[in-house]
Amino acid sequence: MAAPRYKTLVDALASDIRSGRLTAGVRLPTHRGLAAREGIAVVTATRVYAELEAMGLVSREQGRGTFVRDLAVPSGHGIDQQVVAKDTVDLNFNYPSLPGQADLLRQALRDVATSGDLDTLLRYQPHAGRPQDRASIARHLRRRGITTDADRILVVNGAQHGLAVTVMATLNAGDVVAVDALTYPGFKVLAHAYHLDLAPVPATADGPDLDALEKLCATRPVRAVYTMPTLHNPLGWVMPATDRNRLIRIARQHGSLIIEDASYAYLVEDPPPPLAATAPDITVYVSGLSKSVATGLRVGFVVAPPSAVPSVERAIRATTWNTPALTAAIACRWLEDGTVDHLEAQKRDDAGARQALAGRELAGLPFVSHPSSYFTWLPLPDDARADRLTATLARRHISVATAEPFSTSVHTPQAIRLALGSTSLDSLRSTLRTVRQVVVEDACA
Repeated sequence: MAAPRYKTLVDALASDIRSGRLTAGVRLPTHRGLAAREGIAVVTATRVYAELEAMGLVSREQGRGTFVRDLAVPSGHGIDQQVVAKDTVDLNFNYPSLPGQADLLRQALRDVATSGDLDTLLRYQPHAGRPQDRASIARHLRRRGITTDADRILVVNGAQHGLAVTVMATLNAGDVVAVDALTYPGFKVLAHAYHLDLAPVPATADGPDLDALEKLCATRPVRAVYTMPTLHNPLGWVMPATDRNRLIRIARQHGSLIIEDASYAYLVEDPPPPLAATAPDITVYVSGLSKSVATGLRVGFVVAPPSAVPSVERAIRATTWNTPALTAAIACRWLEDGTVDHLEAQKRDDAGARQALAGRELAGLPFVSHPSSYFTWLPLPDDARADRLTATLARRHISVATAEPFSTSVHTPQAIRLALGSTSLDSLRSTLRTVRQVVVEDACA
């Protein structure tokens, strides 16, 4: 039996998109235009586009039309790191590294090999981490403004694992979680996997719109608020102390848990106190050493309210049993001997230099950033298409992220995020000049 006409058309368009014959950002004909071109009813054309959208191949935008999606990023995800060709400059992901870090690792491995009982590092460890490691992290957190007992700290395999076990331990399928309208893609992935209902909160210049959050909490049962108050990714804001206190009041009034993601907090000197310092009974604080030390050092930490510690510990057991003792031992040595503090200070300087460079090279464009962050957010003109722009940059061997991986709203803004920490300063300078040129040329096209 022959396939229905609309199915044949869906298959043909899908093949053209997947093969690249229809490239990312191309505007497809209107429903009436497709109907006239293919000799089908308008309602059938609407069905064709609906199926292509359900397949993740196109996106429909109110008042603008139907566009071919960028297939480099799975629909709704964006955390998946794509393999970047050797001749491509990666402004998509941040993995900042400093000269001499490999030598630090060599020395640390020698120190571990010549001290202590190595046998203990080959055995299962306590699910929440060894007591001495948790104590080292507690001393480190005091320098970040959090004074807590070591028994409220749990050692995890990086901040992403910390977020995962927090979700497993504290939330259930169907729970409403308030998030920024633009937020960390890794939390979106977790929400999808655990069937959480993400409720987007619009942004102001320096944080979430707390009036909107208050209205949301008054109309829906918001179980948790996921937030990045110190150096938001991707917008780079640092929430003022007054707004932090109001957010805590809203959470208390409505019985909401706060999940505080502090992965990039180390880049900000003298920020307001963390939410976990002011409201430790309702806040889960998640951070790690991947950004401040090295992405390959998968050591993170969760500071949980006492009532949540047992359930987070069970989630660690269920997912990984324990953080590998060897990497935890190296990380905690570096916490104790000042290596982490030294690397964080160097990376703050490095990020500041890169951000200043971006400010010079992107001058005149409406970019949004923090002076010491490793990323810059670049909104595009109203008639621009981020996926078309990224495709153009890809042809020039530059990889950037669109807003889609970060967006939790129905309407995704046209913008790109530039990660500044994964290439040399000289390469970054010339690459940003190319980005600027492409953005300007696209706006004039």
